[in-house]
This record gives sequence, structure tokens and C-alpha cells, in this order.
Amino acid sequence: MKIKPVALLLALITSLLGLTAGLLAAEKAAPKAAAKATTPAAVGVKMPALKLDATPIGDSKTVVTSYADVLEAIRPAVVSVYSSKIVRQQVPDFLRQFGAQGREQKQKGLGSGVIISTDGFIITNNHVVEEADELKVLLNDDREFIAKVIGTDPKTDVAVIKIEAENLPAATIADSAKLRVGDVVFAIGNPLGVGQTVTMGIVSATGRRVGILDEVAGYEDFIQTDAAINQGNSGGALIDARGRLVGINSAIISTSQGNIGIGFAIPVNLANSIMHSLIETGTVARGYLGVSTDVLAPEMAEGFGLKGDTKGVIITDLNPIDGPAAKAGLKREDVITAINDRTVASRDDLRLVIAQTAPGTKITVKYLRDGKPQSTDVTLGKLPEDNAADGEFITGVSVAPLTADLRKELRIDDRVDGIVITEIAPGSPYRDNFPQGAVIEQLNRMPVTDLASAKKSLRDGRNIALVYFRGVYRYVMFSTR
Repeated sequence: MKIKPVALLLALITSLLGLTAGLLAAEKAAPKAAAKATTPAAVGVKMPALKLDATPIGDSKTVVTSYADVLEAIRPAVVSVYSSKIVRQQVPDFLRQFGAQGREQKQKGLGSGVIISTDGFIITNNHVVEEADELKVLLNDDREFIAKVIGTDPKTDVAVIKIEAENLPAATIADSAKLRVGDVVFAIGNPLGVGQTVTMGIVSATGRRVGILDEVAGYEDFIQTDAAINQGNSGGALIDARGRLVGINSAIISTSQGNIGIGFAIPVNLANSIMHSLIETGTVARGYLGVSTDVLAPEMAEGFGLKGDTKGVIITDLNPIDGPAAKAGLKREDVITAINDRTVASRDDLRLVIAQTAPGTKITVKYLRDGKPQSTDVTLGKLPEDNAADGEFITGVSVAPLTADLRKELRIDDRVDGIVITEIAPGSPYRDNFPQGAVIEQLNRMPVTDLASAKKSLRDGRNIALVYFRGVYRYVMFSTR
């Protein structure tokens, strides 16, 4: 049978197509077989359980389109604070010899404040009113008042001022301890003098300590927020989404002197306690526990038979020995873990919670002794004022409290406590005994916390002092004359 050329060509094409299809099928089959051999189930690996939420973000039943109604009540309670002071220009020394005097100039400052009572009490920042000769307060309705300073507290940057007016709009105060990271907040103030401005953000962090108040050995427990805070916002209000006051705007960290989203506010709980003390007494009375402490590092915890992850501060000394802590039965090596159910994980935590509590208040101290949880009630004393410990210790030897400033300047370890020798007079008989900058930690085997305790331990005749200087402890013998 003769095969026609056309038929032959068709037969060849069909054959080639069949071969190609077979090869493709084989290629597809091979990867499947390989994949099957390496799946997690095939090698005994359990697939992770994923928490899925496929609901669209816009499916919320309540859509917030405006916070105007929330802010309407609080905005009139936020005011502008204008300060002014007279300064004299400096003149070179050689001109002063001829009686030349610098010209007087008026310096002006701008800040904000929050009315907290209908009769005119206002919370603002210490740095807004510091050294001001005159203060003016401008209300949201354009009324202007002269303000007087009730009291200031540089250690928390809180100040209270007052204007003579009645029936003023006042802020509603919330519990700042209940703030959480992610809560919506608003900063209200007068930035750069443009007029009252509201900015929105969230709580970025709580309990921040960033060293802003280190120069005054201050107490920091800042709320951090990304709500825009600029110059002029200081002393203004940080408001929650219900229109309640949760903080007093205080500072920013910036590379440009403008807002970059790192702002700090004083928690209203702290500001409120300072305010009450300033209004009642004009000063701030802080609680005093009477202990020296150290951080409980993991290796230290294990050395005391505790778990490495135990949090707390360990008591290294009781000072004075008849102080509040000692009277309540606390001892060296006790580990303080909480005050009134508030966790204490660092020395700053302990210092802050005690300082925020009024003297005479009874607190519950939770602690570990020999690894066993215990608690005791302590009635706090009053923290001595820094300047109460300044003065002459012995003839020609002046001392001062060991503040954060002096620690930094003299590079003194945090574990060292006592009083610092700030000056030794040229004619002092004790110039050979004590170097300037040394810390007297004990006197006649008694702890030294201030000038009063040092003088109390001083004897007529021979004395022995434990002195810390340039990283080394030594005993110094001296006699009073």
C-alpha cells in the first residue's frame, strides 16, 4: 500500500506530540514526588497553630470620626503662661573697674498650664516659672490675669501658680497609673506662641527615666508620647480619649529642638501629690524609709540562695539605725520586692514610690528573708532637705549630701553612701587627715547619712572614720581638739 506524503507527515507530527506530552507528564510527576518526600508531615514536624483574624479593620461597629466633643470641655482649662524677668548684661572685668554696669534687659518666656480648680489653682512646669519676676496667664477666652507662684519643685519639674478668679473651667483628673502603651492621648498647649493647639498621638511608653532631671537629683517617671510637643507646650495638658488629664507635658528629646515624636509628660498622679504638698505647705515633704540598697543582680541572687530571676533590691545598710525601716524590723540582706503591692525592681523604683508618699504614712513592705516571703508595716519618716546636711563637720571641714550631681562629678559608685567633703579650709587642723572629695561612710562604726548623724556619732578625743576616696576604702583616725 502506498503511503501518501501528506499522510506520512501527519503521522510524524502525531508521534512527536505524543512523545512531548509523555515527557512533560514525567517532569510534572517528578517534582511532586520530591515535594511529597520533604513536607513537614513527612519528616515528623508539626505545623504551627496560627492565631488568625481575617476581619477587615474597618468592620468596627463604632467608627470615631472626631474627638471634638471629648476635647471641648477640657480645652478652656488649658492656659498660656507668659513669664518675664529682668537680667543685667555682663561687662568685662576691666570695665567694671571704672564703674561700668551692664544694661538691664527684660527676658520673656512662654509656656502652658492647666487649671485644676475653679478658684484659680494652675499646675505648670517649674522651668516655665523659674526665676520669673512676673507671670501672666492668658485664658482661652482671651482674659488675662497676673499670677503668683504658690510653690515649685525642681526635682519633679512641677510648679503651682494661682490667679484671682472664680468659676473657672477646671480639668477632670484621671488615674495615670492605669495608662497603657497604645492608649490614645492628646497634647494641648501653646507651641511657639501660635495659640492653643491640640495634637494627637498614643502612649509610647510609661515609667521612663531619661536623665532630664539628673542635675537636681530629680524623680523621673515620665509618660512618653508621640503627640507633638514643642517649645511653649511645657506645662500643658496630656489628655486621654475621654477628655481627662493624665499628664503635664514637660520635655522632649530632639536633634532639631523641635518635635520628632519623643515627648515626655509628668504623670498626673505624681503632679497631683506634689501640688497638694505645695498648696498646703509651700514645700514638698517626701517620705523616708531609712535604707541603703543595691540592685539584686542574678549572680547576687544566686549567692543569697534565691532564683536568678528574682526581682527586687537588697538592703545593704539601715541608716539611721533607729530609722523607720529599722524600727519595723527590716535587716541587712532583706530583699524588698514590693511597696503596697507596687513591684520594686530597681533602686529608682523604691526611691520614687517612697518619695511620692507623705511622711507619717504607713506602708506595707514586702520582702524576702532567707528566701521566704514576708511583709511588715513601716511608718515613713521625713526625707531631710539637701541643705540640712550642708555645713561644717569639724573645724575647717565642710560636707554636703552625696547627691546624684556629686556622684557624677566625682565618679562615685552608686553603692557608696555617706557625706562628701566639699571643702577643707587652708588653716584646718585636719588637712592631713581628709582629702577633698572623699566620702565619709561611717564614723565610729556608725553609718553616716547627713551632717546631723555625723555630729551625733562624733566623740570628744579619738575618732575613726571609714572613708571612700578614688575607688578605695580606708580607715582614718583623727582627734577632736
